[in-house]
Amino acid sequence: MVTLLGAADSLLRVIEEGFPAADIHVRGNEVTATGDRAEVALVKQLFTEMMLVLRTGQPLTEDAVERSIAMLRGAAEDPDSPAPSQVFTANILSNRGRTIRPKTLNQQRYVDAIDKHTIVFGLGPAGTGKTYLAMAKAVQALQAKEVNRIILTRPAVEAGERLGFLPGTLYEKIDPYLRPLYDALHDMMDPDSIPRLMAAGTIEVAPLAYMRGRTLNDAFIILDEAQNTSPEQMKMFLTRLGFNSRVVVTGDTSQIDLPGGTRSGLKVVQEILADVPDIHFSVLTSTDVVRHKLVGRIVDAYERWDARQEADERPLPAKPAQRRGSRAPRQSHRTES
Repeated sequence: MVTLLGAADSLLRVIEEGFPAADIHVRGNEVTATGDRAEVALVKQLFTEMMLVLRTGQPLTEDAVERSIAMLRGAAEDPDSPAPSQVFTANILSNRGRTIRPKTLNQQRYVDAIDKHTIVFGLGPAGTGKTYLAMAKAVQALQAKEVNRIILTRPAVEAGERLGFLPGTLYEKIDPYLRPLYDALHDMMDPDSIPRLMAAGTIEVAPLAYMRGRTLNDAFIILDEAQNTSPEQMKMFLTRLGFNSRVVVTGDTSQIDLPGGTRSGLKVVQEILADVPDIHFSVLTSTDVVRHKLVGRIVDAYERWDARQEADERPLPAKPAQRRGSRAPRQSHRTES
């Protein structure tokens, strides 16, 4: 019961805040809920889902309970959506006692799409796990011998500076842009094995420009930060696809660092490939941010600000031109009571 309700009833307080139309009381090992019939039914379902998760030996956090409540409320609109216990126990990868798994319903759908489609686009703001989950699926596919190699690539486009102004050789200039991919690899694999696998070509981390002219067979390929590709680069990358390969493209169209006037290839590709079979677009939102709660609020605040800016910049409709020689209507000064 202590595990179910949390230390000092921390999880119980989250549940009470999530169901303001229900009164929840705990006495000993018994939980009762009264109030609105639909709310009470959801409370009952939530406790059932929490028990299923706890029986697998996994701990529950306040964040996980909040996400469970959101999933249960969303299930009313989509009855086929997986239950919270299915999402939180769907392990992708385990390494050194750490398990990587989806944490939200949209993340679960994203992971399922990677299993079902050859090319998947993961679109969403920072912190939604787009790249991290794709990397986990790539390592899982390599360990299961579904592919022979992993190829990780990013465009070398930066926010603010030019590569030429950075010190060092070309490799040293590019390396910082690929560092997040290395960091994710170290979370998912034995660090001692990574240099050996990279030397053998089993894992390749390279800038996007190095993909030109290649055909990538038997590979799991991830293009990260795809919002910084041009339409031509995106076409070049997607046409590298070979036999028995899978592609995941991730990006955030709200953080484009391309020079002014250059269209993002990630925006254009949604218009071009929207109806092509075996290509899937997964959209994650601020509710899928799995970093600090403030990150989701920051994302929402910026989206509202962008919307206001677009509304302010929208040109006003032109007034109809007055015919030459016509007179404006006379103003009436008569008042009526």
